Parts: sequence; C-alpha cells; structure tokens
Amino acid sequence: MAIGDYSPVETGDSDDYYYLDTGMYDVERYGTVYLLDAERPAILDTGIGTNYEFVLEALEGIGIDPEEVAAIAPTHVHLDHAGGAGYLAEACPNADVYVHRIGAPHLVDPSRLVEGTKRAVEDQWEYYAEPRPIDAERIVELEDADAIDLGDRTLEVHHAPGHAPHQVVYYDPEADVLTAGDAAGIWVPDLEGVRQTSPPSNFDLEQCLEDVDAIREIDPETILFGHFGPVAASDDLLVEYKDVLADWVDAVETKRAELEDDEAVIEHFEDETEMAKVWGERKARAEERLNVRGVLAYLDHREEE
Repeated sequence: MAIGDYSPVETGDSDDYYYLDTGMYDVERYGTVYLLDAERPAILDTGIGTNYEFVLEALEGIGIDPEEVAAIAPTHVHLDHAGGAGYLAEACPNADVYVHRIGAPHLVDPSRLVEGTKRAVEDQWEYYAEPRPIDAERIVELEDADAIDLGDRTLEVHHAPGHAPHQVVYYDPEADVLTAGDAAGIWVPDLEGVRQTSPPSNFDLEQCLEDVDAIREIDPETILFGHFGPVAASDDLLVEYKDVLADWVDAVETKRAELEDDEAVIEHFEDETEMAKVWGERKARAEERLNVRGVLAYLDHREEE
C-alpha cells in the first residue's frame, strides 16, 4: 500500500470501512484515516492536514459526495489525528465534528494545540499543515457512553484517556469494529507487531493499561489502528500491548537511573532504535525521542504524587 492509496477493510464484517495511507511524515504505512460508507457517512481521524486531499479523493473513489458526509470524528485532538479536521469540515459542509469535550476548545482555537505540538514533535513540525479553526456550532462534544448516529450504524463512544485526556475510541457493534486511535498502540505491518506510543505531556501508564483492558472487555473482531491499518483483534494482541507498555516504561526508568542524565537517556534510545529499516532513520529517531520524553514526564509526575 503506497502513500495516497485506500482499500476496503477486509477483516471481519467490515467491508463498508475503508482505510487510507495519508503519507504522514512522508512515511508509508504510518498514518491512517478511516472512511465509513454508512447511511450517514463518516470520516474517522483526519491526519495532520498536509494531505487532506487524499481523503477527498478516496471519498470520490468510494462514491461518497463530500456534502453527504455527516460526521468527522477524530479519536483525539493530537494533530496527527485531528490536524485535518478543519480542512475536511470546510470540504464537507454538512458534517458535524465529533470530539471529546476536553478537546473541543482546541479545534475551535488551535493556537495552544499548535504550541504544544511544536514542543512535542520538534523539527517534525515541518510536515504539518497549520490547522484550520472550526466553528463551535459545528462541534458535537462527546462524553463516555455517548453514541454517534450514522443512520444504519451507531458508533459507541468510550473514553480512553491514558494516551491523552481527550481520547475516545469508537465501537461499531454492527460490524464489531473498534476505531482505536492510539489506545491499542502502534501496529507495524512490516513487523506484524505492536509498539508503544507514550508522547508528552499527558501519557499515563496506569490509565493506558486500563484503556487496553476496556478494549479487551468490548472484545471487538477488528481494531482500526491510527498507526497503521486494520488488524484482526485478539486478546493475545491486547495483552501483548500491555506488556510492551510496561516493559517500555521499565526500560526508560532503568536507563534513567543508570545514566542520571535525561538527554543521555533520550539519545540512548534514539541510537538503539530498530525502526529505521521500517520508517527511515529520521522518523525512527524522532519517534523514540518523543516516546522517551513522554515516559520521563510521566515518571516525574508519578514521583511528585
């Protein structure tokens, strides 16, 4: 699957879902947007905004007019998931934009979100498009246990705040599909395995583990990963992610105790990354740097408590 390509989701009974490679950070098979060809069509997650035209081209290819799109639903407002929301809202004039209430103000006025993203992603910011604000009247604020009515389909909303306090996952009981955002980690198709995501500044290990257990309780047939693509779900996969997260935090904590210098800890994991062969050297090192910084901030916060 190349950048800009889209394909139907073929796991389980989910053939009215499509997934698109947005070419995030100029990396293939890293960033995903999902399209649901329901009675009231929906766009799930939106990418960083840079290649939002790919989403419109995919809609056209599927046979969905942008004016028919009823819902634009980022799983959370980190700009790799919500950066395209304003662009797509302009192109889809009849769509409501659904987001957890904590994230809603940041879509109306993205200035603080941009500031925080620049701190988090550092020089990766060059890949982003400046997000466009969304009229507050078009935003539907979500809470845990809400639902999005798509006519012949309903998306159940489950708050999953471990990765970010404004994250939700969407469960479609008709298709037995769960749109996970970052709550189930990063799926790497080339390795057929899951990796950690622990960005600053709100990563919370204990809450992340609870979020995974909540997904296990839902027990979907298919998980739609924000990074990257649809995967047949299993309890083993979700337990594996819990182990990956716990081991990752333990590794960073151990290295911090050994080196006693946070920048040295970050550089250690950058140098040791095994993902360069998959994502390229620059993205692999940036990903490690981001995730280590998130764990270090979590450890500091835990110590303060």
